[in-house]
Amino acid sequence: MKIYFIGIGGIGVSAIAQYYLTQGHQIFGSDLACSEITEMLKKQGAKIIIEQKAKNIIKDIDLVIYSPAVKEDNPELKQAKKFGIKCLSYPEALGSLTKKHFTIAVSGTHGKSTTTAMLALVLIKAGLDPTVIIGTKLKEFNNTNFRAGKSKYLLIEVCEHEESFLNYSPNIIIINNIDSDHLDYYKNLKNILKTFIKFITHLSKNGTLVINKEDKNIQNILELKNELKLKAIKIKKFSFQQKEAEKLRKILKVPGQHNIYNGLAALTAARILNIKDEISFKALSEYTGCWRRFEIHKIKISDFQIPVIFDYAHHPTEIKAVISGTKDKFFRNKIWAVFQPHQYQRTFYLFKEFSNAFAKADEIILTKIYDVAGREDKQISMQISAEKLAESIKKKNKKVHYVEDFKKIPEFLKKKIKANDVILIIGAGNIYELKKIFIHI
Repeated sequence: MKIYFIGIGGIGVSAIAQYYLTQGHQIFGSDLACSEITEMLKKQGAKIIIEQKAKNIIKDIDLVIYSPAVKEDNPELKQAKKFGIKCLSYPEALGSLTKKHFTIAVSGTHGKSTTTAMLALVLIKAGLDPTVIIGTKLKEFNNTNFRAGKSKYLLIEVCEHEESFLNYSPNIIIINNIDSDHLDYYKNLKNILKTFIKFITHLSKNGTLVINKEDKNIQNILELKNELKLKAIKIKKFSFQQKEAEKLRKILKVPGQHNIYNGLAALTAARILNIKDEISFKALSEYTGCWRRFEIHKIKISDFQIPVIFDYAHHPTEIKAVISGTKDKFFRNKIWAVFQPHQYQRTFYLFKEFSNAFAKADEIILTKIYDVAGREDKQISMQISAEKLAESIKKKNKKVHYVEDFKKIPEFLKKKIKANDVILIIGAGNIYELKKIFIHI
């Protein structure tokens, strides 16, 4: 079968492409720019085109799978529909896979990638040989976001953005937490809760729901469970108060209370699958993190070897958690928090929360907001800026700097850094490119 992927360089779409490559299909795809992911797919046998034009779509293509970021006026998508080729969005394509496997879906506003990675390592160590689709790269998966397994188990990270997870039919759902996010789509928390309720109803008959007992928004959902006709669903709860939390605090290599919650979620799911605790704890103790999730590098800046941490945190709750975790690990050090806000609309809707998120950082650097193509409102973009956010944070913490071009941040820090400082680089945009710049200054 010939399958064409529009937006093949995306973290989700690329994982589905890898899945079909392992099934022996011919894989083609396009994107607007080269990346580590497109280069990796080329090495695996995919044919990649770095442009999106109607001529790329030919009539003998059997299936087109496209990124959620692809709009209806995309020339390739329009041409595929004109030819009558079957077209599926990434969530629709993944949804079809969930019906063929025993699917474990990891959801929640925060911690999805880490929990999925932790549980993946537990399942592998237990010999369950899962297929895994995750929203980040793992060194255990040869620095990719996909693992091909031969068993019935499919472990996936799922997102609530634009209700995409309503395409899935899981046997186990994990919900770490529920928070206000994607407000450009949902408008308010109430609508987010309603969508998670719908997602729970997608559990298979006799499916199991794994939840954080201490998350107030999850509790709000559970109060409605009788109305939802969820009596057949088993519910397993994890809590920071259970004795295993203390054991995880001692053995986990990734710091912070949020990672203990992630570990508890993985442990609870493993128990449902009858995996012995000793196997789970061994796997969790060996987990060292994944791409852009508290990723630590030692980089020489001026005359000092400085820990530089990269983290994908882009929501106020995540920022608080990662700064707190950094403080836990480097409690004697000065913490520089470098943040690239992700999306104008998120910055606008959560402005107050962002203003309060940096309390535990010693010094803060903000850079220009990362513009998410196709998801911005021009009127909102004109009302909000990283400079305004910096001014708001300054009222609570005077040590705030604004550097508009993030590529100039390494030189800025080079003049100010001291021997015992730690740099924490936060954001889901292209701020990760600072890694290469730091190495060359």
